Amino acid sequence: MMKKRWIALYVENYSGVLAKISSLFSAKLYNLDTLTVGKTEDPNTSRMTIGVYCDDVTFEQIKKQLNRFVEVIKVIDLTTMETHTKELLFIKVKNCSAEDKQDIFQMAQVFEMDVVDIGRKSVLLQCVHTEKRVDRLIQVFAKQYPNNIIVVRSGAVAIGSINITER
Repeated sequence: MMKKRWIALYVENYSGVLAKISSLFSAKLYNLDTLTVGKTEDPNTSRMTIGVYCDDVTFEQIKKQLNRFVEVIKVIDLTTMETHTKELLFIKVKNCSAEDKQDIFQMAQVFEMDVVDIGRKSVLLQCVHTEKRVDRLIQVFAKQYPNNIIVVRSGAVAIGSINITER
């Protein structure tokens, strides 16, 4: 059964590692749904959060193939873990009237978004929410301001929840 699955990878932080990991997905025709990467508390290590839609067999193959890379320090299957997962979203609404701006400010407040920049005819909003919430926000703004939005989203980052024994 095809479903969304999540992997966290700790990898060596040097040039070419991201290309090598992503080339695995393209070579095997696995479709990356989301990929984010950034340095960790150790400047020699990066952490990737990868989201894919696939079946159980394909997911097991992906994990095994990732574990074969010398540059991969650790593979963590986040799919069945309790996690905190968020995306960064920017929405720029362009060609705004003064009335549009007032509506946008109200929408930003309701949807827990920050107004980060304002121009004569545009407003830039940002927020950090779950993937589903980001999808919904994009739908709402696209419906309200058709052909007048620019969307940039980060892709998800995820971390395992603190379990009960750590509290």
